[in-house]
Amino acid sequence: MGDRKPYPSDVTDEQWALIGPFLDAWKAKRVSVSGHQGDYDLREIVNAILYQNRTGCQWAYLPHDLPQKSATYYYFALWRDDGTDQAIHELLRCQAREKAGRREDPTAVALDTQSLRAANHVPAATTGKDAAKRVPGRKRGLAVDALGLIIAVVVTAASITDNAIGIKLLDEVAEHAPTVTRAWVDAGFKQDVAVHGAVLGIDVEIVKRSDTGQGFVPVRKRWIVEQVNGTLMLHRRLAREYESRPESSVSRTLWASMANMVRRLTGTNTPSWRHR
Repeated sequence: MGDRKPYPSDVTDEQWALIGPFLDAWKAKRVSVSGHQGDYDLREIVNAILYQNRTGCQWAYLPHDLPQKSATYYYFALWRDDGTDQAIHELLRCQAREKAGRREDPTAVALDTQSLRAANHVPAATTGKDAAKRVPGRKRGLAVDALGLIIAVVVTAASITDNAIGIKLLDEVAEHAPTVTRAWVDAGFKQDVAVHGAVLGIDVEIVKRSDTGQGFVPVRKRWIVEQVNGTLMLHRRLAREYESRPESSVSRTLWASMANMVRRLTGTNTPSWRHR
């Protein structure tokens, strides 16, 4: 970080100790034929990604004292495509569960979707309109455990049904957390999700609201995933769909989740925009 003044989104020394060794090992394996490993400090690359996630700024508007756009995007895309972001996320999730006194792998998850308006530069081929919510853009599906830790993320056009997204989420859950045997969903997920879950050995239960009141009402088992959606909105890059590729949106969600988990693990916090 050098002599620059830190941003609230920067990782602390304690937080970097959780992520740094993994990225150092990753970097050590990527020595070129000439022996060159790159000039950029990976901690500063991570700081730049987290800064953009938290503030929602465009690539060209990254501060001059952070790595330039070309370098930051290079590593963001590289870690997205080679699965490094997913690997770090799963490592932190296991540590967060252990710290909370849970087993590394969960046995139950809650599923939900959220529709997001897309910016005007997002390709029309990867967007659609949510007929129920009348939101043009994309839809983000989440599967989280009882602690609110993300197990799986799926990003599609908003026109894709919750049923189809639920099936994809269950596939991701089975891949990344094969110990899961139960899933709670809302009424938007139809019988096909339950059937697919049964094939995977996951018992899917539809948990409906018990009242007819308007507005948000916490629902048993399902409230945790809705809370996670609300927490993700503190990362402004996720408040609207800005990414050209759905895969980048998934990676953005993972980085936001990682930022939340390193704070859990170190007992620290990042001031929200409401703080003066």
